[in-house]
Amino acid sequence: AYLNIKRYSVSPQKAQRMFRETPAVITGGAHGIGRVTAEEFRRNGADVCVIDIRSNPYFTGDIADEDTLKRFSEKVIGGYGHVDFLMNNAMPYEGHKRLLRDEFNYALRVGVTAPFYLTKLFLPYFAPGAAIVNISSSRDRMSQPQTESYTAAKGGITALIHALAVSLAGRVRVNSISPGWPTLIQGDSGPDAAQHPAGWVGTPLDIASMVLYLCSEKAGFITGENICIDGGMT
Repeated sequence: AYLNIKRYSVSPQKAQRMFRETPAVITGGAHGIGRVTAEEFRRNGADVCVIDIRSNPYFTGDIADEDTLKRFSEKVIGGYGHVDFLMNNAMPYEGHKRLLRDEFNYALRVGVTAPFYLTKLFLPYFAPGAAIVNISSSRDRMSQPQTESYTAAKGGITALIHALAVSLAGRVRVNSISPGWPTLIQGDSGPDAAQHPAGWVGTPLDIASMVLYLCSEKAGFITGENICIDGGMT
């Protein structure tokens, strides 16, 4: 009845070792939610491998390009031999004045094709207990004007997770998170905060905390799930 509760009691000392020597791959890890999640993984002992179109110490490149993803995956596997966690976080275009075919296709390559292809590249190398967390958006269920490419990409990655969860059953857990609009600094006043049932606007740390939870053994019975973290907005 108690389901081995001790297994889920994590001391502060153990928290620092929770992900020790576990390679965590993060796309779009040089800014925003990705950067904060990378910092949290490092704080908990993980070795973080970032790919971002922005300059960063590990690998700079555009994940819309398949050759770039191949070179990135080769660097990760060459350095560590396996992957424990994959966070597909890189964000496609958001919001346009016009519907442009090239931009729409680019958004899908970044938001859907790259996470699928990167999963395939790492598939032979996922360690036992590995987890994938895809970052979707609350835009997968509601929209603003001129966000078709972004919304389509986020809707696609939300659907992709339950397909992958079934295909990779017994090997890798696959989940996603749909953030609202987390800011870099928590806002507890003003019109944005007032319209959130939680009473404030979230931060990237709110999302990063869930990523680490979904990658931990505490979430061992969770797969194929999308979790919306938006302060109750939807």
